Amino acid sequence: MNAPAIRRAFADLPVGQIHYASSGAPSAPAVLLLHQSPRSWAEYREVLPILGQHFHAIAMDTVGFGDSAPPPWPASIERWAGVAADLLEALGIGRAHVVGHHTGGVIAVELAAAFPGRVASLVLSSTPYTDAQFRLARAQRPPIDAVERQDDGSHLLQMWRNRQGFYPEGQPRLLEAFVLDALKAAGDIEGGHRAVAGYRMEERIGRVVQPALIVRAPLDPFASPHAQELAARLPQARIVDVEGAMVPLPDQLPQAFARVVLDFLLAQPVA
Repeated sequence: MNAPAIRRAFADLPVGQIHYASSGAPSAPAVLLLHQSPRSWAEYREVLPILGQHFHAIAMDTVGFGDSAPPPWPASIERWAGVAADLLEALGIGRAHVVGHHTGGVIAVELAAAFPGRVASLVLSSTPYTDAQFRLARAQRPPIDAVERQDDGSHLLQMWRNRQGFYPEGQPRLLEAFVLDALKAAGDIEGGHRAVAGYRMEERIGRVVQPALIVRAPLDPFASPHAQELAARLPQARIVDVEGAMVPLPDQLPQAFARVVLDFLLAQPVA
């Protein structure tokens, strides 16, 4: 089967213009993909056409990232989930499967909790469980992406180096994609991480009743330890490991990632 093309567009929402990319027939069941911080839809560039062979796959830029409007309010998981619901409404999609990676996974949890009728199932990729213990640990950890801008451009190299240990060797394109997206982030580049750290998932995850798949990247030190915590709180969830996966899983191993997602989604009832 030939992979469908990627189409890019903007939706006019109350928060402003939201950019998204899509692949697949609009008449097919919908899958909404949510990216990590401070990335963009491009995290799923190679995943979209694979999913688009079976689904209407849509990867949106979170408010303040990529080409979406800057946020008119402080970064917030709850507000981002509301914007995702608004995008589905604007696109005429009543119900969708939702895939989220890192920050996107936390947004996906809130989307499923706050708008259960909109979410058919969840794929939570490298998603942390954000309880009081997580918030305390995050408060004691220095920021990873915030760097002080330098006239000679050395801050760009520092951004690269700060992430380099969490990315595979010999694939500089992955760090290039990260730096490009990070430079486009509006305002506080750490806003997404702070929003995750401030989200009280322990008060919300009990509302999630949809079938869920937890995708674990074994070499991701930030998220992989949380897989069991999530699974314990999502009775219908199971864990699948993607061997060799690190922090940039969707664009590091797009075919393996898409295969895991497809195996799960194709087993679900039509959204």
